[in-house]
Amino acid sequence: MERAILHCDLNNFYASVECRDFPHLKGKAIAVCGRQEERHGIVLAKNELAKKYGVSTGEPIFQAKKKCPYLVITPPHYDRYLYFSNLAKEIYLSFTDQIEPFGIDECWLDVTGSQTLFGTPYEIAETIRKQFHSQLGLTVSVGVSFNKIFAKLASDLKKPNATTVITKEDFQKKIWKLPVESMLGVGKATLKRLHESGVFTIGELAQSNENYLYSMFGKNGSELWQNANGMNNSPVAYMQENKQPKSVGNSITCPKDLEQEEQAQKVLLYLSEKVASRLLHHGMLACGIHLMIKDSLFQTRQYQQTIEIPTRQVKDIYAMACRMLKKHYKWKHPIRALGISGFLLVPQAQKAQLSFFTNTEELIKEEKLEAKIANLKDKYGKQIITYGTLLSKDFDLYKEDINNQIPYRPFQK
Repeated sequence: MERAILHCDLNNFYASVECRDFPHLKGKAIAVCGRQEERHGIVLAKNELAKKYGVSTGEPIFQAKKKCPYLVITPPHYDRYLYFSNLAKEIYLSFTDQIEPFGIDECWLDVTGSQTLFGTPYEIAETIRKQFHSQLGLTVSVGVSFNKIFAKLASDLKKPNATTVITKEDFQKKIWKLPVESMLGVGKATLKRLHESGVFTIGELAQSNENYLYSMFGKNGSELWQNANGMNNSPVAYMQENKQPKSVGNSITCPKDLEQEEQAQKVLLYLSEKVASRLLHHGMLACGIHLMIKDSLFQTRQYQQTIEIPTRQVKDIYAMACRMLKKHYKWKHPIRALGISGFLLVPQAQKAQLSFFTNTEELIKEEKLEAKIANLKDKYGKQIITYGTLLSKDFDLYKEDINNQIPYRPFQK
């Protein structure tokens, strides 16, 4: 039996949830943005009305306001987005357990074995769209095809709230004319080299010499050629294979109480490294950071804050933790223990998902660097490379943390 793959893409997800939760926003051009008072406030998502004014994801708020003076700015509510993302998965699970998330608002479904119960793939897609509208108050575009690559392409062809089918018989007619960057796996660097070789459409990629593409890109070149020719056979994972932690964190009890903010900041940097490493291991981004402070009287205080842009980078986690420490802790007593955790976790999908943010190339470079550092630490030990600020020999700060990992003592005399 020919495979039946759906790709479901929630339309303008963040903005749609805001309009659903706050009915007064309906009929207005809105943008979900980071905090306006911050220098790096950007557009994270926008609705269809804002799109018509040319508002773009990733641009600074002031630029968006110039394009659309009546643009309504609303802050992100990641807890609500995760809530509706999970509700969406519950709907998918009523049709199949082969569900593979691609970011917070997209999923592949393999409904090959579901047709006897629920009808043709097209009928299943239509049922899903109706259930999203009636049960969640949201819309979804569904692509139907015989592999994951073409199913995603199909969901992109018609938005919002539509079902598009690509078959083995008509895929050349429907997608070969599309720009080559429309296909999953063609990033900026690959696109530049393809253009230099005279390849501008998916059809031109499909009709290129596979060996030539292999010589340019290695294994990825062959995969691109196969994908363009409808030969992708990658499976859709089962739901149980996609289970991820709801939060990741590390805590540490210091053998010597911390009496100064500078001392606490060094501990927070150490913990931020560990949390970032665990996020990388799980392939997740954190939408919020939680800080735990236990003073010398064993009184525990906990604070948390959501982040403008989901992250797994040390510098972002550290900066947020330091801000919360500075804002909330009054230093009436020394600090005995500290903990940091990332929560509201979302999958780190393919690099294409990073176009969601500004300065994409710089972000990719930073994440690659942190990944290489993590690999070095895994291979040669945690102390092989560290931040200069953790090399102080003022005092022996750490003892073994609650996770029973080997203690790291950057302050050892």
